[in-house]
Amino acid sequence: MSDIKVASRYAKALLGLSVEKNQLEAVMGDVSKLLSIASENRDFELMLASPIVSTDKKLKILKLLFEKTANKITITFFEIVTRKNRSEVLLSTAREFQRQYNLHMGIQVAEVTTTFPLTADLRESFVEIVKEISGLEKVELVEKINKDLIGGFVLKVNDKLLDDSISRKLRILRLKFAQRYFVKTY
Repeated sequence: MSDIKVASRYAKALLGLSVEKNQLEAVMGDVSKLLSIASENRDFELMLASPIVSTDKKLKILKLLFEKTANKITITFFEIVTRKNRSEVLLSTAREFQRQYNLHMGIQVAEVTTTFPLTADLRESFVEIVKEISGLEKVELVEKINKDLIGGFVLKVNDKLLDDSISRKLRILRLKFAQRYFVKTY
């Protein structure tokens, strides 16, 4: 079975159990912490995926990081996944859990990329645009800064991409010139 299917099934099971036990927010916090640790420490991510590191060592590391603060459901989930030699799907399961959590809670995650930090007014405008596109009332806006855009913005909502950047407009113009839509005069 592919890692995507495994991650999806594990995330669905974890979500169902945490909802049933009324521990959804606590488990979501633990999953966010796991992803945060992995994004800050590449070695942690490589350790989870490594077949050379024993499952006992992986489990010890996870317990050292999470045992004092994490929910019992999360710790048990980490133990089961690690003991089944599936620790390589732990991070993809965490990402899928976040996606399913947002779906369950009715939260739309959108990514906006600009050349400068957003002001409160601009942020509110983007939130309204995302609400209109998605039809959901809760919006989580992820802001990124990319100087290569030159100006404008790129808004990504699910599989929709609204690219109103100057770099895109220049690319289109460059393609038109390359296709020689102009008339040569001699």
